[in-house]
Amino acid sequence: MSVTVETLENLERKVVLSLPWSEINAETDKRLQQTQRRVKIDGFRPGKAPLKMVASMYGASVQNDVLNELVQKAFYDVAVAQNLKVAGFPRFEGIEEQDDENSFKIAAVFEVFPEITVGDLSAQEVEKVTAEVGDAEVDKTVEILRKQRTRFDHVEREAQNGDRVIIDFEGKIDGTPFDGGSAQNYPFVLGNGQMLPEFEAGVLGLKEGESKDVEVTFPEDYHGKDVAGKTAVFTIGLKNVSAPTLPEVDEQFAKALGIADGDVAKMREEVRKNVAREVARRTESQTKDSVMEALLKATEVQLPKVLVDDEAARLADEMKQNFVNQGMADAANLNLPADMFKEQAERRVALGLILAKLVDDNKLEPTEEQIKAVVSDFAESYEDPQEVIDWYFADKQRLQGPTSLAVEANVVEFVLSKAKVNEKVLSFDEVMGAQA
Repeated sequence: MSVTVETLENLERKVVLSLPWSEINAETDKRLQQTQRRVKIDGFRPGKAPLKMVASMYGASVQNDVLNELVQKAFYDVAVAQNLKVAGFPRFEGIEEQDDENSFKIAAVFEVFPEITVGDLSAQEVEKVTAEVGDAEVDKTVEILRKQRTRFDHVEREAQNGDRVIIDFEGKIDGTPFDGGSAQNYPFVLGNGQMLPEFEAGVLGLKEGESKDVEVTFPEDYHGKDVAGKTAVFTIGLKNVSAPTLPEVDEQFAKALGIADGDVAKMREEVRKNVAREVARRTESQTKDSVMEALLKATEVQLPKVLVDDEAARLADEMKQNFVNQGMADAANLNLPADMFKEQAERRVALGLILAKLVDDNKLEPTEEQIKAVVSDFAESYEDPQEVIDWYFADKQRLQGPTSLAVEANVVEFVLSKAKVNEKVLSFDEVMGAQA
């Protein structure tokens, strides 16, 4: 089939397909005969209804199916013959002027992938992030683990910061109770910022069985719009005070962290490995983000609208599913406009196209050993690493994630070898965030 590919706007193209009516009719007749043999029509035994009757009942539907299939096949044949790199699915449009009685004509409108030339990476600056993990970082992490295992014991004294208290409270604004302003047997830890500062200050110094009226002014930007900026009076009754006790770093503590023989030195080494792995993951992620920004800055790329629209719709569905998983009321019926995700979708599509070109041009596909290394790194944090490794390699589809990560690692190394690299050393707290 000889066709002309017409350039419309940007990446959009158009071809006019011409299908012989003889081929359409022959295939339609063939399928109607097949339909005749299996269709059941009142007044006739199965397979004995006249072909004309079958055609009058099913002819339009069968012909429509034939046309759809032949049009799809014709477009595929043209795409292969013309070496068209089609992005997404074509849109078929009818043609009013059917000027050849022997043929059926239809237009296919579609987008093609852009031609991409990765820009000069040597002109780009990339930030390579690193961080050290030493004894001090291990100590800090062990302290966090101790605090996570804090035991609270009942005490008969005034409430102090760090204590867990249980209270009843009722709040009123201008003498009237308000929604969300009261609770019974409400527990929280003083000094952790769970409650507004004036509220916590009112609890400090109370003993079990005592009560107190506390005036609290809600911030103007408070999440509860009905009370934002208003002043309430809370009547607080203290029912229980429990003081914190942190576990000792001993054999029992080590066993609680999974060290079977309770060896504290082994525990510290395990903590060091886990922290180093997490720090490496976070610093590598920051470096990768810088690399991706450099690639986007260096490379101009036209984006197929169909790919951006598909990605935006996928992101909208993903967020909607997250809301469903979180138990948000009526989340299943939520209609998130795809335009909300357009910018993010454009970035993802652009990076996907650029990375594919970069990997292909520079032979950055990962080796089997690199993929195995990624899987092994995953598996290290599990109780039985070999079981995890075997699970990944039992099905090639499971290796798609590790393979993508290995590709990205190769891309990062390649860009770092070409770009201007600025080393940035972060502290442990900067990498991990304030967790103490």
